[in-house]
Amino acid sequence: MTVRLIASDIDGTLLRDDGTMSDRTVAALAAAEDAGIVVVLCTGRPPRWMHPIAETTGHRGLAICANGAIVYDLHTETVVEHFPIDVEVGRRLAVALKTALPDAQMAVERVDGMWREPSYVPIAPTGHTEAAFEDLLTEPMVKLIAKHPGMTSAELHAAAHDAVAELADLAETTYSSGSIIEISAAGVTKAFGLEHLATERGIDAADVVAFGDMPNDIPMLSWAGRGVAVGNAHPDVVAIADDVCASNEDDGVAQVIEELLATRSR
Repeated sequence: MTVRLIASDIDGTLLRDDGTMSDRTVAALAAAEDAGIVVVLCTGRPPRWMHPIAETTGHRGLAICANGAIVYDLHTETVVEHFPIDVEVGRRLAVALKTALPDAQMAVERVDGMWREPSYVPIAPTGHTEAAFEDLLTEPMVKLIAKHPGMTSAELHAAAHDAVAELADLAETTYSSGSIIEISAAGVTKAFGLEHLATERGIDAADVVAFGDMPNDIPMLSWAGRGVAVGNAHPDVVAIADDVCASNEDDGVAQVIEELLATRSR
């Protein structure tokens, strides 16, 4: 294949388990961009969590944040576009989920931060505002987030699917690491954000290589011409991938990029 765009998840894929990015991976991403390949980082992270990544990569590449809902420029650390959930749709989704699962703890991500119920304990200590449940639902959101004290992400994902089944055409529900599920507007996935960005640049799916490790990466790996699961990936990701590379601890993404660039130069 002719590789014109490389897309990769961040956590568990580019980053090692300790949250750092190896020098080898940084060098591989830089070499790809220097070779004229578009580099896109596709993540569930919000923009406010992207500064360390931008610094580590030398402000290279673009990013699809919030599972496809935000296009973010790492060069300038600015939001280029976003695709939120409509206020009324967000309210219907949140109320349906809360009615079915009263113990669910909920939060919303907007472009400028997170708003959360008092019971929702966030991962990061800053960047969020405590608010009553009803007050979460007064503005468009890029993600509706839920966790449940008695459920894993996979269990909550299954329960939420049943809870909002009648609203399935209004939203996309997924999960990655941790104990949360993430809900985006209908059709908004990492594949949606990546396809939108690629189309603007005249790049076809056939010319894209994508890397990932968790269920929220499945749409992206399925859409790309070559979807690669890292060795530590969730079984569902491995099952749909075209290839499996070495793990995040062993610079799997960097290894594949190096091979692609070597083949290109022959």
